[in-house]
Amino acid sequence: MKKLISGRDGKEPVFLNRNEKPLTRFGVHDVVTRCARAAMLQVPEMRQKRVGPHVIRHTTATHLLRAGVDINTIRAWLGHVSINTTNIYAETDLDMKAKALGMCEMKPPSTRKAWRDNPDLMSFLAQL
Repeated sequence: MKKLISGRDGKEPVFLNRNEKPLTRFGVHDVVTRCARAAMLQVPEMRQKRVGPHVIRHTTATHLLRAGVDINTIRAWLGHVSINTTNIYAETDLDMKAKALGMCEMKPPSTRKAWRDNPDLMSFLAQL
């Protein structure tokens, strides 16, 4: 069996099928579907979920965005030509929207007295 990364050519595929050929998108779909079915036997709540390669891709992009990864880096990683395609992930994340709005929250005005209202300080400054 070949090593996963070390000693490999940068253009050599990492994921291979049983014939040691590059895994196709259909092969990826098959692996994800089989693993999802096995997981559904262990976690019955998963039966209400749709699990597929695109869902995993979308979830990964959303987690990267939440972790603070730049949207342009995510665009390149996903292979999107246009940043507008990647912006969908930013627009759909309601938790991030709520956090951003929370950061814009206005603070109530301070109730501290202004330094000019302190007679002791004003008399001290007048003596200088």
